[in-house]
Amino acid sequence: MQTIWLGGAEWIAVLRIGLGLWWLESWRHKNKRDWFTGGGINWAAGVAAKHRWSLVRQGFDRVVKPYPRLMAYLVAYAELALGLGLIVGFLTPIALIAGLVLNLIYLMLMIHDWAEQGQNLMMALISAVTLFAMCWQTWSIDSALGLWL
Repeated sequence: MQTIWLGGAEWIAVLRIGLGLWWLESWRHKNKRDWFTGGGINWAAGVAAKHRWSLVRQGFDRVVKPYPRLMAYLVAYAELALGLGLIVGFLTPIALIAGLVLNLIYLMLMIHDWAEQGQNLMMALISAVTLFAMCWQTWSIDSALGLWL
């Protein structure tokens, strides 16, 4: 593969790091005071309650609604862990799969909101591409430790 400036593996690593920065920004821009006191989960509950798919409504009511505080922390710190893990390339395949799943959950919840769909689809696509390109081979802690070869 011919590329300009960097090699193919380095460009894939840049994509991985960029995705990590995107997850880190998702964590950073949250109003933590509001988020951890129920704002984010209450907002999501309102979206889920009006969702056109009963599976989403029922799933939210069974999994998220009974544990709003736990879920608020889980979502926020999952985004932080994904961001940091992808930036430094630590446990990268796990982070990519977890991020892909989280993006698909967000996508399913926000299926009626085109703006959210675009962001989550792009992040899911980058996760899939970097996963199948084995992006942890370059510029990563995983590579330095010899993991996932």
